[in-house]
Amino acid sequence: MIKTLLSQVKQYKKASLLTPLYAALEVVMEVLIPFITAAIIDEGIEAGNIGKVYQYGAVMLVFAMLSLLLGVLAGRYAASASSGLACNLREAMYDNIQTFSFSNIDKYSTAGLVTRMTTDVTNVQNAYQMILRIAVRAPFTLICSMFMCFLINARLSLIFVAAIVVLAVVLIFVMSRTTKIFDVVFKKYDELNASVQENVSAIRVVKAYVREDYENEKFTKAAGNLYRLFVKAEKLLSLNGPVMMFVIYFCVIALSWFGAKFIVVGDLTTGELTSMFSYIMGILMSLMMLSMIFVMVTMSAASGRRIAEVLNDEADLVNPKNPDKVIPDGRIDFNHVNFSYKHGSGKATLTDIDLHIRAGETIGVIGGTGCGKSSLVSLISRLYDVTEGSVAVGGKDVRSYDMEELRNQVAVVLQKNVLFSGTILDNLRWGNEKAAKEECVEACRQACADEFIEQFPDKYETYIEQGGTNVSGGQKQRLCIARALLKKPKVLILDDSTSAVDTATDAKIRSAFTKAIPGTTKLIIAQRISSVQDADRILVLDEGRVNGFDTHENLLATNKIYKEIYDTQIKGGGDFDQTGNKTGGAA
Repeated sequence: MIKTLLSQVKQYKKASLLTPLYAALEVVMEVLIPFITAAIIDEGIEAGNIGKVYQYGAVMLVFAMLSLLLGVLAGRYAASASSGLACNLREAMYDNIQTFSFSNIDKYSTAGLVTRMTTDVTNVQNAYQMILRIAVRAPFTLICSMFMCFLINARLSLIFVAAIVVLAVVLIFVMSRTTKIFDVVFKKYDELNASVQENVSAIRVVKAYVREDYENEKFTKAAGNLYRLFVKAEKLLSLNGPVMMFVIYFCVIALSWFGAKFIVVGDLTTGELTSMFSYIMGILMSLMMLSMIFVMVTMSAASGRRIAEVLNDEADLVNPKNPDKVIPDGRIDFNHVNFSYKHGSGKATLTDIDLHIRAGETIGVIGGTGCGKSSLVSLISRLYDVTEGSVAVGGKDVRSYDMEELRNQVAVVLQKNVLFSGTILDNLRWGNEKAAKEECVEACRQACADEFIEQFPDKYETYIEQGGTNVSGGQKQRLCIARALLKKPKVLILDDSTSAVDTATDAKIRSAFTKAIPGTTKLIIAQRISSVQDADRILVLDEGRVNGFDTHENLLATNKIYKEIYDTQIKGGGDFDQTGNKTGGAA
């Protein structure tokens, strides 16, 4: 974990090295000041030598100014190094997340990733800043002060040794107990953030179903779990303060008592006792700072492990050594494909899929919920890899292609349509960032999106809110289809992407596809038979297996499941998922 985190220091190595150097020099200056104070008292004030007072006073002033300057430099470089580390950690995590396949992303919740990039990184940033400056300053002050105390009077200095032992025992006890608690705390943070994210993104549904009280109760429960864990940890951490004050008072009283006796017998001067009081405060303040560091490190250790987990996670899907970058055409071949989301365990999502689709064909895909339709098309653009068998596009295994090139030629409009904050043109150019406005307009015409865009006052410059909340579901779907068309793909996959548009618009879109992109292989997943019945061939899936693959007319005559779906929708006007267990699949 530590090696992973420190690898992100990068260009801030200089600041990371200068901070402890300046902090150490600052301590040297501070430790010398009490020593000079003793000389002023013994050689100047008590001896009645005003010249010595001025002489040592000038030296003390120089040391104080140097200490101040070094402290400012240490603080400045510590802030630069810690903020830079935090920036690099966030960038590194974000960059690594972009390389993740769907199977990688499935390991983490969205809220969990957000927590790691915000709260966890902030914890590590604060800990790093303390380690660079205070973790150097505190022990160095402790060592130098102890050295000076032993130099003045070794017997009195044993008081400080006893104090350090007591505090060390308490700190070890507290750290061992709180580390385990903080490991759980940040998992609860994920749950809290997930509750907030889910509620805000679905606020319209919450209000439509009057579920505010339920959501409040769910959030209160998550916040309560976090509260109880923090209270448990803080109860242990609160031992630091009382123990620290007890040790300080004990040391002051013991030093006063024994120091006075030593002065009486002549083993100690007044100036030396005064300087020892300064050193004892430095020692005890150092111990207090060390206890703060231990608390911060204990908290940040859990955060560091969570950050390192994301940074060290390697993408399940990677490019081959010498990838193919040319996709000849839109042929698609499934060669006895088996697929499971959890390789080696769990039920197979797809079993022995053997399909061969010609370039330019329009293929309809239909079947019950959970039968594997979305899983099937996800394998074509290599969003997942097959468990057994192979998937080929253009006659070559998809695993032999450069993934970026493959996905540029296999455009997918997923079930969950997503628009980003920005203008309509900005969103369309996700398909082709260099597309001219005329190309965008033509793509929208093919997707029947121009009909509503022209009605907006700002037309193609209309601003889309985050998530596309200011457009309807059907409008969002048509914009996403237009965005995919701008890629001019060899394969176009519509994963139930016209479910929110009326049947007349759906028919217009399919007709436009036939005229505008005749050479593109089109796979249309749909719930309505009317959306696929004009396809060249229709694939019927049932429980992850091919149940039928033929034309609409032939399937009506030979395929029982397809006939049931057709009869239910055409005669009953219902949804094919209501036809019984035969048409359903694994959830």
